[in-house]
Amino acid sequence: MSERTLAGPTLVEIEEARDRVSQVVRVTPMETSQYLAEVLGSRVHLKCENLQRTGSYKIRGAYNRLTQLTDAEKARGVVAASAGNHAQGVALAARELGIAATIFMPVGVALPKLQATRHYGADVVLRGHTVEQSLRAAQEFSDTTGAVFIPPFDHADVVAGQGTLGLEILEQVPDVDTVIVPVGGGGLAAGVASALKQSAALTGRDVRIIGVQAANAAPYAVSMKLGVRTDIDAQPTIADGIAVAKPGVLNFEIIRDTVDEIVTVSDDDTARAMLVLLERAKLVVEAAGAVGIAAILTEQVRDLGTTVVILSGGNIDPLMMERVIGRGLAAAARYVKLRIGMPDRPGQLTRVSEVLSDANANVVEVLHTRHGRGLQISEVELELSVETRGPDHVEEVLQRLRDAGYEPNVDF
Repeated sequence: MSERTLAGPTLVEIEEARDRVSQVVRVTPMETSQYLAEVLGSRVHLKCENLQRTGSYKIRGAYNRLTQLTDAEKARGVVAASAGNHAQGVALAARELGIAATIFMPVGVALPKLQATRHYGADVVLRGHTVEQSLRAAQEFSDTTGAVFIPPFDHADVVAGQGTLGLEILEQVPDVDTVIVPVGGGGLAAGVASALKQSAALTGRDVRIIGVQAANAAPYAVSMKLGVRTDIDAQPTIADGIAVAKPGVLNFEIIRDTVDEIVTVSDDDTARAMLVLLERAKLVVEAAGAVGIAAILTEQVRDLGTTVVILSGGNIDPLMMERVIGRGLAAAARYVKLRIGMPDRPGQLTRVSEVLSDANANVVEVLHTRHGRGLQISEVELELSVETRGPDHVEEVLQRLRDAGYEPNVDF
């Protein structure tokens, strides 16, 4: 298919991009998940871009864009802005091509992402407290120095580079019916959808594309309904890698034509998905990369046939991972906090511990206080952090406490 039938790159352009990026990009594994297949009711494959160089798919678009620069542009150097994945992708691509790179990152960016970007040879400038502020600083730097600005998603070369992932999916799972892809600014979804739709059309079949956004930052969900790019008031989300307030110009045109559906997932659902990937698939995936799994677990998607879920990245700060694991356990009702009022007399803590032990619940932390709100002078309150096996087990634990004469309150 050589003629442009969509707003995005042609299949030929994506295949040419694959020839270029193959110099640095790995063909990442395609794993299967029996657990998710049972949840969805059809085969589920996991495209592991969390195992890509730099820890995400971003190196594809960045390298393809940089290879298209003229010698004069390469001599001026490049500049980009990012809180993580795009920064590392541009830094590595520039190093491989011998181009000087300056990366603007927000003050307070996660230390592992900062260190990795510097490790790839980029000059990192900390500017602003949000990615938007860093982007403005990068644009000003470009205007002042002549360095070529490398956008994170809104450029034809970037989209074509990300589209190479779609070609890999078709080669690894030729009978794919549905691809679930995380959506932020839209570069990945636009590229993958362009590759899949055009390739499938050559054989007279179709591949369904479902985009997933974080509920707190979902401009595509709104824009697709209205038919025009729409700015939203994005709220904080653990899926910061796909947190944008407005779709890209080129990306929206492509996604409007090629993506069949956009769904959203909550942070709690995303945290649970990350935990499932860690426990069931032994894969470390960042929040933005796990939203497709969250869509399956929450039954936002169904009747999909053979399904590929793109795990778009694995760059997560260990401290954030610790918080996410706790959030995921709580979302799955496997970690609860119990507050139990009781008489202030010896033996009560022992009695409660015995009840929980008999119920096979594991106590992680205990706070004993006489100063809880509403307590009588002769009462105390226990706050217990307890590990359980899930919602049914929680109900069993609560019932055993009630049978023992207590009135527990639970916080998930």
